[in-house]
Amino acid sequence: MAPPSPLVRPALPSDLEAVTAIYGDHVRHGSASFEIEPPDLAEIARRRDAIVAAGLPYLVAECDGGLAGYAYAGPSRPRPAYRFTVEDSVYLAPAMQGRGIGRALLAWLMDECRAAGIRQMIAIIGDSANQGSIGLHAALGFRHVGTLREVGFKHGRWLDSVIMQAGLGAEPGAAEPDVTSDRQR
Repeated sequence: MAPPSPLVRPALPSDLEAVTAIYGDHVRHGSASFEIEPPDLAEIARRRDAIVAAGLPYLVAECDGGLAGYAYAGPSRPRPAYRFTVEDSVYLAPAMQGRGIGRALLAWLMDECRAAGIRQMIAIIGDSANQGSIGLHAALGFRHVGTLREVGFKHGRWLDSVIMQAGLGAEPGAAEPDVTSDRQR
């Protein structure tokens, strides 16, 4: 019997306690995030609010009666010329890995970004050994574009950052987006 499909939806403030717990576990025990100390609920809420205020998606997945994971797209770089490129983040509760929840979250995230006019999505994956995340991104059309070797130090070892990229919009070389003026943004 296949595991139940997750319900993917926009995150609500009431979800943030579970989001904080999921992310805290990844910070404390994993290498996907290069943070050393887990942020508290107030900081997670501030980060979510900034993503939502920027008009970008912040999603959660419910499965088996609880929050199984979350994903969001944030600005890839702060300068205005990068406004059509985002960086994705996907985190799952440890017991929920390998059940298709990450795939459901990332696919929905990509669709939401595409609908918002985002052209490129970048994945900065902590640790070359993170084959789950690398495989997830590859399965959804991301291609490997580089590896930054030994750029982070956590849990007593040096960690790489794997960079993957997926096109969400027009083909390379397409006309510029319909904007009133680059200076107005």
